[in-house]
Amino acid sequence: MSASTAAAGARLKKPSWKDPRLLVGVLLVLASVVGVVALVGSADRTTEVFAAREPIAVGQKLTPENISRVKVRLGDVEAHYVTAESGIPEGQVAVQRIAKDQLVPRESLGSVDALDRKPVAITVQEALPEHAVAGTRVDVWVSLPDARNGFAEPKLLLPGAEIAEVSQGSTALGASKSTVLMVLVGDGQMASLLGAQANEAKISVVWNPGGAAK
Repeated sequence: MSASTAAAGARLKKPSWKDPRLLVGVLLVLASVVGVVALVGSADRTTEVFAAREPIAVGQKLTPENISRVKVRLGDVEAHYVTAESGIPEGQVAVQRIAKDQLVPRESLGSVDALDRKPVAITVQEALPEHAVAGTRVDVWVSLPDARNGFAEPKLLLPGAEIAEVSQGSTALGASKSTVLMVLVGDGQMASLLGAQANEAKISVVWNPGGAAK
């Protein structure tokens, strides 16, 4: 047998299972398959978290009545939301408004002591713009009674106060004539607002489209 014939026979020889090149190839294929399976499994993984059935105002607790469980794919941001597995946090309230159908972020909850704004009811007689809804902001103006049985010039008391809730007021006969706004008030402004209400000041609100306190 010539040298060329022997070389050709060596090339056509079936590879052995002990051939390191074959083993490396098999391992690479297996690693690729495992990686694809893991990637697909990760993409399909859902987490059960809480979502608001209805708007949750600042100061409200999470209850079975105002939240529901939903399954979503969160991936790397799962840690930022309240999961059903962890349960409803005890002794915590919303420290920022949670909109209807919004997933509940962990940072939206805290202790009552952590609240830097508290909801206060303000009754206004004039009609409000349709844009003045929960989550938007208004400027609150007050006019204190004067010595002439009138009212002093209005002064801006609460610039950019966030509305927590809007409801209709009523008279003793049940006829709706006013609007009650729950606005979030900081401790530094609380005394001035409560004092104005105690002195029967005329309170007006103006929708603040800028959306931020001044």
